[in-house]
Amino acid sequence: MTAEAPLPPKRALWIVLPLAVAMALFILLLATREPAVDRVDDSPLVGRLAPSIVAPTIDGDMFDLDQQRGRFVVVNFFATTCVPCRLEHPELVDFQQTYGPSGFANVVSISFDDSEANIREFFSEFGGGWPVIATDTGSLAVSFGVAAVPESIIVADTGEVIAKLVGGITKENLESVIGRFQQAEADT
Repeated sequence: MTAEAPLPPKRALWIVLPLAVAMALFILLLATREPAVDRVDDSPLVGRLAPSIVAPTIDGDMFDLDQQRGRFVVVNFFATTCVPCRLEHPELVDFQQTYGPSGFANVVSISFDDSEANIREFFSEFGGGWPVIATDTGSLAVSFGVAAVPESIIVADTGEVIAKLVGGITKENLESVIGRFQQAEADT
């Protein structure tokens, strides 16, 4: 068996150079695309009544989305091991603390494939005192068209889905989505 001779320097350059250019273009694409936080996604649910959510919470209460009419609801799909979920959670806490007490808006979280113990530990560490659903979450994800976490569906006070946000949220973005909806309603 004979050893192959190394590539001549010019030939190696012609192989490496196109790969380097392709990699640079890929990095440029990633650096200039819309950030993962606050990305509004198309959803066939927007403009329609939200799918039903009637499920037990980890605290043993029943959560019924229809009973939330009259207030906005952020339906947040998350997992305790999801890094973007952990990053967005303080924003949800801030949003709930600002708007929950007045009844203007509430958050409900739907956990993806997590144990109740992990969920309780997550909320103990990061805060948040809203309903958390951990059973039958797969069918809820399908109903809401959730492909991955984190995703949040914003439901208006009328029960209508007004936005689907993927890749994490901020309090400012939630306020913006709700504000635009309210302005559009006032203009009609």
